[in-house]
Amino acid sequence: MDRTNEVDDLLERHRAGDASAREGLVRLAGLRFTALARAMLRRHPHLRRWEQTDDLLNAALTRLHRSLAEVQPETVRHFDNLAATQIRRELIDLARSYYGPEGLGANHHTDGTDPGVRLAQVGDGSGRPETLEGWMAFHEAVERLPTEEREVFGLLWYQGMTHAQAAEVLGVTTKTVQRRWASARLRLQEALNGEHLQGE
Repeated sequence: MDRTNEVDDLLERHRAGDASAREGLVRLAGLRFTALARAMLRRHPHLRRWEQTDDLLNAALTRLHRSLAEVQPETVRHFDNLAATQIRRELIDLARSYYGPEGLGANHHTDGTDPGVRLAQVGDGSGRPETLEGWMAFHEAVERLPTEEREVFGLLWYQGMTHAQAAEVLGVTTKTVQRRWASARLRLQEALNGEHLQGE
């Protein structure tokens, strides 16, 4: 069974009151988000001091699990939007928690380096923001994208789908996905004062 059919089946069971279906939906989301969680922590060593990949992932999935207790997504598209929203908000909350004015990371000094807020720069061409402040601004800017662009960005960037997979979920052509992806990246680049974003 491919992913779309599996999610469809789980959503139908979830709407019918099958409690195990919610666990299955969360499991599928976890498979998508593991790579993102690892990438974030690998690129931000100061944050990695306080959180491990499993901690970040579990917090995001717990948030999704709670949402599914209150919301019954009607379609795969609705579920994917819900899942992307939950991990995006967990990342924002995590950044605020550790590097806000009262955050643990912002007030922890080590070896004479700046206290957490000034993170090591990375220049690997990955297209991800280079500071934790940049990460928080990035995720908040994604929240403000127009709905169609936010959907595409969520599928490609947060869930790692290909353009073809996203097109299938959204019921549009691959060219439409590519156009929305390009537009979303341009808006984010402008919102982040020109901080470059790369992608497929």
